[in-house]
Amino acid sequence: MSRKNKLLLAYYGDDFTGSTDALEFLTLAGVKTVLFLQKPTPKDLDRFPGIQAIGLAGKSRSLSPLDMEAELFPAFENLKSFEPNHFHYKVCSTFDSAPHVGNIGKAIEIGSVVFNQKAVLVSPSAPHLGRFCVFGNLFARMGTIGNGEIYRIDRHPSMSKHPVTPALEGDLTIHLAKQTDKSISLINLTTIEKGASEVLEAVENNQAEILFFDGFNLEHLKTIGSVFNQLTSEKTLFSVGSSGIEMALGLAWKDEKIIGNPTAFESVGEVSPILVLSGSCSPVTSQQIEYALENGFLEIPLESKAVAIQNQEAIINKTVAQIIENFNDGKSTILHTSTGSNDPRIAETELFFKSKGIAENEIQKQCSSIYGKVLGQIAKEVLKAVPLKRILFAGGDTSSYAASELDILALEMIAPLAPGAPLCKAVSDNEWVNGIEMNFKGGQVGTADYFIKVLKGEKL
Repeated sequence: MSRKNKLLLAYYGDDFTGSTDALEFLTLAGVKTVLFLQKPTPKDLDRFPGIQAIGLAGKSRSLSPLDMEAELFPAFENLKSFEPNHFHYKVCSTFDSAPHVGNIGKAIEIGSVVFNQKAVLVSPSAPHLGRFCVFGNLFARMGTIGNGEIYRIDRHPSMSKHPVTPALEGDLTIHLAKQTDKSISLINLTTIEKGASEVLEAVENNQAEILFFDGFNLEHLKTIGSVFNQLTSEKTLFSVGSSGIEMALGLAWKDEKIIGNPTAFESVGEVSPILVLSGSCSPVTSQQIEYALENGFLEIPLESKAVAIQNQEAIINKTVAQIIENFNDGKSTILHTSTGSNDPRIAETELFFKSKGIAENEIQKQCSSIYGKVLGQIAKEVLKAVPLKRILFAGGDTSSYAASELDILALEMIAPLAPGAPLCKAVSDNEWVNGIEMNFKGGQVGTADYFIKVLKGEKL
């Protein structure tokens, strides 16, 4: 089979919300894309005629370097077996990572081995989401939509205080150097501005093992996409970065007539009531919870003692019963683990884990895993009991674990809602989840009325 007939792209998302972000930008570009929640087989791909790109929703952002090796080597090999033109390790546009958790340097080391690639290309910018890389420094808007203030990432009011991976350094080349011993270089804006031929020459002359690309606008992304596409002529190209890579490639593919016109979507309309599962402690999500409660939603605060296994069955049963009662009364429910970084449940949870002798740098991983699985088990029992049609997952780390409890094979995008957070349809062999509409949003995504917009099926 010639390379032009292979999959255009395969990607691994380091969390669920980021995975649907990439799904959206590929689909909107007119690329038929399916996001799998488990390692796909050729028969799985056969269920989707005309498929052009695939993703695998992962959870490496919440894993230690050792656990990342166990997760990523088989995942990368699985996706490589489909011989895509391009393989993308999709990370958050705020480059969330640290040496001990979600280590992007470790992912690069694994990818360079699997794909036998000396220099790994890294493109963090996503101007469509308010993320800009300038002379190696990352800047991010407060939120991904609207006119929020733009901050260097280490001065960002939310990301500099992230509970798991606080942004402590604005220069991504320095940030990543703390996660790997590989040599790092940068193609900065002065070269990007000169166009694809100059950038391609810089790539060919590069001697570093990791090569960053600046990016400030869509024209820069188009240049990067053109260069990346030219580098896939002989074998799969491995890259790392935000969904800006999907947008960059989409622009290049359209310019080179590899793909046709962008996909158009009709409004999906209102579905009520809905269920919101929030494991986010972001101030953006906190505002969304507050706004929804003021507009008819009901809340169930998940007790912090749910992290103890002996309490989970009773808490799950009680919570499921309350959500079902709310559903039968026509009320949408928000089940949340916190309402901001000052929520006392956060300190209570940390105290519980410390009493069990768990190291501080492991606590957040345990929080994401346990709370996520409990949220997912609650959703599973609710879906079995009532004809719920739409679920919103808030929080990248916990949503990865929550969605894993629902026996979903894959997701397809059915409508755009907010940039980076589309409405998707679940594909499953279980009738109680097949066809359910799902929205996955990261902590920074959306305006205050976001939950209302999801309920109404309206684009922000």
